[in-house]
Amino acid sequence: MSAYLSTRVSLFSGHLWRAEDFTALLRAPTAEIPQTLVDGGLVQLAGLIPGNDLHSLEQSIIAQLLDETLVLLRPLTGSARAFLLYWTERFEVTNLKTLLRGKMTDERPAALLNRLTPMGAFGHLDVRELAHAEDVAELLRRLESGHYAGIVRQARQAFEDSHDPFLLDAALDRGYYEGLAHRARQLEKEIGPALRQLMEPLIDRINLVWLLRYRFNYKLPPAQVYYLLVAAHSGLSSSRLKELAALSSLADVLAALPEGLRASLGGAATIPDVFARMEHSAAKSAEKVLRSNAPAIARAFAYLILRERDLRGVRAILRGRNLGLPEAMIEHTVGPLAREGI
Repeated sequence: MSAYLSTRVSLFSGHLWRAEDFTALLRAPTAEIPQTLVDGGLVQLAGLIPGNDLHSLEQSIIAQLLDETLVLLRPLTGSARAFLLYWTERFEVTNLKTLLRGKMTDERPAALLNRLTPMGAFGHLDVRELAHAEDVAELLRRLESGHYAGIVRQARQAFEDSHDPFLLDAALDRGYYEGLAHRARQLEKEIGPALRQLMEPLIDRINLVWLLRYRFNYKLPPAQVYYLLVAAHSGLSSSRLKELAALSSLADVLAALPEGLRASLGGAATIPDVFARMEHSAAKSAEKVLRSNAPAIARAFAYLILRERDLRGVRAILRGRNLGLPEAMIEHTVGPLAREGI
């Protein structure tokens, strides 16, 4: 298993884009965009240009990630396979949220189904049946008897207490990432600490960005903010997050962070700044794991983190160009990908 997976990860790592690849896409004449994508190994995305349907673009990006994950899964068994499979379920949780929002707005089943991302062999939801549920209550009841019962049950309680669709989404997200963190801890017992180098920055970023958004954009009270965060066992601990949630401004939160994280976020003035800096730092950690002698499953996960980041950067460039945005604005949105790589 280990030899096959290591070889496959090494081959896949050649698919990762370099800084000059993003620059080429950013500056290519419109007629040359498809060939630039083909040269970058993104044949599926090239087929969408020049029409650049944004929904189809997003679906193609996810399809690319699922196809590559399927290859990496082939030799895996046990907790390693369960972890990587669970990582793909983020996309189906998004489908689940789309179904719930569609029911809240009485969207027609056909239109609702058209907005879902095809999951292929990774799918657990009977989306056609769920799309025809009578209302949100029935949809939640059906979901509670299926694969996502654990996260849906907690989310349903949050929704019934408030009938706020935002809190329903937030509770589903928290449930998913707590499941991911739990599976990572189980796998770490088998393969050692390499996985923690990837999971700690991921959970820290999720928790800190959520905390800032919930507290200062949505004006939620500290206790509710803390309830919606992922239980943390390393990095930004749950006790530290509870203290941060009680602070009254973004600047106060950043000033109260542990020294290393505070230094890396020095000068950040907005929540998007915080997200971008933490994402870039996490990508550097993933790059180190990918290029190291870490266990193959940790290197595979590092590759998938970096691959998804690349594809999101490609998406941002294509969207920006489709909207006719200035090159400098697109480059700023994409961030360090197009300037310095990782």
